[in-house]
Amino acid sequence: MKKLSLITVIALLGIASVSAQKVALVDMEYILKNIPMYESANEQLKQISQKWQSEVEAKNEEAKNLYKNYQTEVVFLSDEMKARKENEIVAKEKEANELKRTYFGPDGELFKKRESLMKPIQDEIYTAIKAVSEEKKYELILDKTSGMNIIYYSSKIDISDEVLTKLGYSKK
Repeated sequence: MKKLSLITVIALLGIASVSAQKVALVDMEYILKNIPMYESANEQLKQISQKWQSEVEAKNEEAKNLYKNYQTEVVFLSDEMKARKENEIVAKEKEANELKRTYFGPDGELFKKRESLMKPIQDEIYTAIKAVSEEKKYELILDKTSGMNIIYYSSKIDISDEVLTKLGYSKK
């Protein structure tokens, strides 16, 4: 019985301390949409991505053309010529795949470009969120767009507009 009452007291103290914490929410999508530099960076990434995708597709097209030509000529080629043409096709396909990996792979150029364009914006937002949090004495700030299952929140705890103001922007 003593154990049960001790556990109950500890649980109640834990609940009381949690309820005393100040919590706020931010909407990162909303904040980002209201920062022109973010929209500009996204547009830049889109253009670069399209350019690089065109280059990769051109390499793939070259490989396809080599293969089509090979198929039409195969009956006239010696074994040595066949092997040389096949190696040429494989090399072209490998080149296209390598180019794709270089541009779009996990550590590719697009990832690096995105990081170089977005990191300063994210750092600026983080600094503003931290400043608002310290001013208002928030102990926890959640991003409501992060995929967490927030069932309900009061708009009173959404500090997105305050963060935008701290960044020097206004909502659109």
